[in-house]
Amino acid sequence: MRKAVAMFLRYLAMERNAAELTVKSYREDLTALMDYLAEADGSLPEPDQITTADLRGYVAALHEAGYARSSIARRLASLRSFFRFAQREGLIEHSPAKPLRNPRRARKLPHFLTTEEINRLLTAPRADTHLGVRDRAILETIYSAGLRVSEVVGLNLEDLDLEEGVVRVRGKGRRERLAPLGRYAVQALKRYLPKRTPHASLPAGQAAPVFLNRFGKRLTARSVARMLEKYIRQVGLDTRTSPHTLRHSFATHLLDGGADIRSVQELLGHQSLVTTQIYTHLSTASLRRAYEAAHPRARLSGRRAAKNGLG
Repeated sequence: MRKAVAMFLRYLAMERNAAELTVKSYREDLTALMDYLAEADGSLPEPDQITTADLRGYVAALHEAGYARSSIARRLASLRSFFRFAQREGLIEHSPAKPLRNPRRARKLPHFLTTEEINRLLTAPRADTHLGVRDRAILETIYSAGLRVSEVVGLNLEDLDLEEGVVRVRGKGRRERLAPLGRYAVQALKRYLPKRTPHASLPAGQAAPVFLNRFGKRLTARSVARMLEKYIRQVGLDTRTSPHTLRHSFATHLLDGGADIRSVQELLGHQSLVTTQIYTHLSTASLRRAYEAAHPRARLSGRRAAKNGLG
């Protein structure tokens, strides 16, 4: 079993060109399965000895341990991919993971900030310090282009076109898209870039990152999260706010402002419209305005409202 898992991980890295974090996630998921099977059976079975009942027991153990349904669904996806690979390689005849179904996911509405809260957050970094100028540029870029935190830290200088106001983004699955940058983001980047000082020259062929830490190296996603936490406390925002909250806010504010959902899907880099549709539950302000403007009995006049005790 361990040899089969090692073969699968090599296949992901070498043939599928999967990202390092993707391979790491598969490794962790499959290691957790092997640990469960070894403990349940006393020894680790061969791939062709693993049954659907074994996997159902594993899923039940995850539920009992309190794992979120989204985490269980992700682990099931890892198992299906592994056993499909094992079947193609002739290690098993049938995939024991095929009959398994994902747990029903609760539709949890994402947390987002109002435009007033966004303004408070984006203006929190100090304009008279190098780190403040950098932090403002990061926050403005995330919100302006609706980026994931992994996308913003992965930006290279060659990805920026400040004259045109666009940035090339590498999203999930290494899919690329062009995202627009608003004038505030462009201004923030123009203030930051002259102050950007790499600690050492880059190796030949390595792209120069846009956002650097205090040591002149590429900033990490965790560093951005810690930076944001500082400003959240400083301006007194909801502690649930994360870098992804800015992306949620970007989508919600676009829909509230009248953008169509297909455009928002394209800007977010979502493959499926279903993923984008969750924001329609949050964006009711524009629908309310359209309804009240168009429906003849949507609102009472001021005089009639007062007469009926509704003013």
